[in-house]
Amino acid sequence: MLKKKVEDICNRQIEREGYSSNLYLAMAVWAETKGFGGTSGWLYAQAEEEREHMLKLIKFVNDRGGKAIVPAFQKPAAEFESVQSLFEEVLKHEEFITSSINEMVELTLAEKDYTTHNFLQWYVAEQIEEESNAKGILDKLNLGGKHNLYPFDRDLQRSRTEK
Repeated sequence: MLKKKVEDICNRQIEREGYSSNLYLAMAVWAETKGFGGTSGWLYAQAEEEREHMLKLIKFVNDRGGKAIVPAFQKPAAEFESVQSLFEEVLKHEEFITSSINEMVELTLAEKDYTTHNFLQWYVAEQIEEESNAKGILDKLNLGGKHNLYPFDRDLQRSRTEK
């Protein structure tokens, strides 16, 4: 049975994962309408992945005797200055999510909820991967420069199809 504090913070994270999905969806739309098919494909896949993260939490909360809350989501930005600024925002957002997951881990330890703590280890590992991916993409953008976006976009598209 989930303690109320743990249930509340899990529901907060459900909202954050859902917002992440919508944020990446909005970014994908922007990229697609600007002609960046590889970038939009990567972002559409990320949006779906974040939705899966949300659903995983919903199922966990309900399975542990709590009640998941499906919240309204804040509307994400729809315009971005550049592909570079978009991926800078991705990294910033993933760092925020990492911080949020870490808060959850801290609470589960304080509440001696080892079952939820164990469950959250998947999210801890996932955030390492998410931040690493965003940093790697920014590194490629920095290496290629703002005038080499076509090869960058094509490379990003290829990286999604190779998985």
